[in-house]
Amino acid sequence: MDTPIEQANKSCTRLGIKPAARILVVRLGSQTMQFFTHGKLVRSYAVSTSRLPPSNVQDSRGTPSGLHEIAERIGDGQPAGMVFKSRVPTGRHFSEFPDAGTNDNLITTRILWLRGLEPGVNQGGNVDSHGRYIYIHGTNHEARIGERMSAGCVLMRNADIAALYDEVRAGDQVLITD
Repeated sequence: MDTPIEQANKSCTRLGIKPAARILVVRLGSQTMQFFTHGKLVRSYAVSTSRLPPSNVQDSRGTPSGLHEIAERIGDGQPAGMVFKSRVPTGRHFSEFPDAGTNDNLITTRILWLRGLEPGVNQGGNVDSHGRYIYIHGTNHEARIGERMSAGCVLMRNADIAALYDEVRAGDQVLITD
């Protein structure tokens, strides 16, 4: 069985694109994400993905699988816990929301907006990860990281996403796999 890095490289070859030096591997089964640079593990994180089964289909609220890239990095310089609405900082920390403890996952701290790289799998039509607004982002439910609880995005602790954000760039690849 191929390692995730080998999987990503094979996908790149099949798609005719160059493998990125930096790659994030999201593992749906273990609710973890590994950050690799030049094939070497830099760091591992606990994450949370969809509470529903994985799915690439629009409106499914499932975390999409396959090879993606970071399309946009949003939130540079914002304080940890800043809440974003439509990718714009609200000026408020999640604790300032009266229902933050019971509210659905708020988008906090930083956003890594993903774009699918596999036509018909996670790019184009009704399977477009970018059009579905699939992000890696912080959450107001940090104590629950490791549980399946998102509506399709990959959730991280706020300190973790802030640190990761500083190490990745647009164009870095993200493989979401079992």
